[in-house]
Amino acid sequence: MTSGLLIFFALLGGLAFWGIALYNQLVMLKNNTDKAWSNIAVLLKQRNEELPKLITVCKEHMKYEKDTLQHVIEARSQVASAMNSGDLGALGAAEEQLRIGLGNLFAVAEAYPELKASQGFLQLQRRITSLEDSIADRREFYNDAATINNIRIDQFPDLLIARPLSFKPYRLMTFSSAEKADVDVAAHFQS
Repeated sequence: MTSGLLIFFALLGGLAFWGIALYNQLVMLKNNTDKAWSNIAVLLKQRNEELPKLITVCKEHMKYEKDTLQHVIEARSQVASAMNSGDLGALGAAEEQLRIGLGNLFAVAEAYPELKASQGFLQLQRRITSLEDSIADRREFYNDAATINNIRIDQFPDLLIARPLSFKPYRLMTFSSAEKADVDVAAHFQS
């Protein structure tokens, strides 16, 4: 065999090895992003399972706050629907409505001393608050994973593998202007 042919096969082998390594890296990024989204879904499911318990406890004590409770119930339903459809835009809007509803519910609960003293309410409030914090952390992790994936599939030379093999970008979870605005805490305490 001639040295030119050996060089050609060495280059071809190196190129094949590089392509395989690049493909495997892109697959890893895709799967990490999917895992980050699944972690959010698990937390949202846990929160959605806790909310009916919270509402039941609140109903026992809050006879006249049906609108506040109904808002939380409707927002919870919208979150579940958006999760099932995989619509990140609808999920962001539903999450915003649920956070507003929970904020109102916890603020209204201040007017009910027997509710505030209820161990069930306090445990559920702590659990849901903890889940909200975890969801926020996981949203950040998901956005990081999605951004890394999106950059890699658009960068040269990665795009030489990503485009022909149909690697798709992930949509980031964004916040509406209302979610980024300062919270008017005083408004929650007005009747």
